[in-house]
Amino acid sequence: MKKNAILLSGLVLLFAAGCSNGNTTETENANPATVTETGAGQSAVQDETSNPNIVQVAVGSKDHSTLVAAVKAAELVDALSNAGPFTVFAPTNAAFEKLPAGTVDDLLKPEKKADLKNILEYHTYVGVLKAEYMQDGQEFEQVNGGKVKITKKDDKVFVNGSEVVASIVTSNGIIHVINDVLLPK
Repeated sequence: MKKNAILLSGLVLLFAAGCSNGNTTETENANPATVTETGAGQSAVQDETSNPNIVQVAVGSKDHSTLVAAVKAAELVDALSNAGPFTVFAPTNAAFEKLPAGTVDDLLKPEKKADLKNILEYHTYVGVLKAEYMQDGQEFEQVNGGKVKITKKDDKVFVNGSEVVASIVTSNGIIHVINDVLLPK
């Protein structure tokens, strides 16, 4: 009888240990003070298995370092890292170089953050606009409330006269690479 009780107790302990098996989630182990102190948003999520989002793709592009610097200065990294979907008309570094001398440096100053944010939001649409579905004469309202106009010539798509030279699908939308900075009217 004692033997059966010991065996039964051992099985209960084994079963209980097997149910918990020591696995805990990061949330269970996270120090709440650390999580709230960092204030990190969606951009801080590390995920090596999912497709990259708009910001991650831009960061990986040597042709978009000025755009990435502007997105950081305007504090839009987290917004553009969220689920979206978004369409971003992404000017290249060469596009920013076409602006009058000193414009980019001036816009990156903290006191010009609102102006910079307005310009970047004019490059962003909430939703996915695939180039093949855009029609000549369409207008789309951007995040800042301004509208961009689509034109098509032959098989080429233009936004406010700037040609879409490439389109990159991301996990949270699409990037259309353009060679001009779109300025709100």
